[in-house]
Amino acid sequence: MRERIRRSLVRIGAMAGKEARHVVRDPRTLYMSLGMPVVMLFLFGYGLSFDLDHIPVAAIDQDRTAASRELIRALTVSGELEYAGEAADPAAALSGFRKGALVGAVVVDRGYARDVLAGKRVPVQLLVDGGDPNVANQVLAKADALVRAETRRLAGPDLAAQAPPVQVQVYTRYNPEGRSALFLVPGLAAYLMAITAVLLTALTVAGEWERGSMEQLFASPIGRLEIVLGKLLPYLVIGLLEFLLVVAFGMTAFDLPLRGSGLVLTLLGFTFLVGMLGQGLLVSVIAKNQTVATQAGMLSSLLPSLLLSGMIFPLENMPLPLRALSRVIPARYLVHGLRGVLLKGNGLALLWPDLLAQVLFAAAVIALATLRFRRRLA
Repeated sequence: MRERIRRSLVRIGAMAGKEARHVVRDPRTLYMSLGMPVVMLFLFGYGLSFDLDHIPVAAIDQDRTAASRELIRALTVSGELEYAGEAADPAAALSGFRKGALVGAVVVDRGYARDVLAGKRVPVQLLVDGGDPNVANQVLAKADALVRAETRRLAGPDLAAQAPPVQVQVYTRYNPEGRSALFLVPGLAAYLMAITAVLLTALTVAGEWERGSMEQLFASPIGRLEIVLGKLLPYLVIGLLEFLLVVAFGMTAFDLPLRGSGLVLTLLGFTFLVGMLGQGLLVSVIAKNQTVATQAGMLSSLLPSLLLSGMIFPLENMPLPLRALSRVIPARYLVHGLRGVLLKGNGLALLWPDLLAQVLFAAAVIALATLRFRRRLA
């Protein structure tokens, strides 16, 4: 039994060595696996952001007093809402919305200064372009906070004397600055790893069929599982280096923290890569054609990893059938695991369900790839 296992390991090593030589002779594979994810993470990390500032807002000042001008200045001095000039009336502001020149407009009615001096409640209207709900909600939140600050300034010490009986103190954990990069970069890392890992192995067996070298493999004493594992191992090493490189780049370029264990992080990446590389092998075994394998690999990894992983869209808000489908998407578990380790310092005590799900997926796709790999030419 021990001799049998030793011979099997030798055959797997020989197969892995053969595949590694193919990788070395084709530098494009190394570029795609090591260089492209870092470039894409850089572009997506800086290009995708939910943090908005310099939002163009017009003023419709119908009071035209020093007090109304001070209110407009208070709303735009921080730069989050950027003063985009004065509009004559709400109709002119709506025209700016249609042209894309404005996102909001502040309407100050006549008598604003008089009512402020009299201590009355003064309504101030905010018109917002709701075409993009995310932008509209941020404009509303920023304007509300700025108006509250101006109200406290106008009230002076009288407001401090009227402290409410209940005061709420809010502490934001894990991302106190609200930076969208800390939320997006772990998801982007999982997304890019999923695409790259599947494509790395999607071309291997299909390439053997197209080069006509599959007959030589069939004539050798190597078994189906040994072929699958031998082809997977070199790309697993490359993928693990890629994973660590992407995480390190995210920590360097986007100040992504590492609050948990690096060992747990590596273990999550390792099991995820085994599953995605196995998925690529399964696609390659079924397709037997590099063009078809590339297309099937992209479709089976790109859209599910983007839409059903929780990278951008909360899974809790999805319909029940999509939430159920997301449970077979490995990127879902890596995204959750990365955010847990990097941002919250979670360990295996909390992340073992994610790790178990990835192990089960990896075992399933490798078993399917081995079963589908039949030793016949037709």
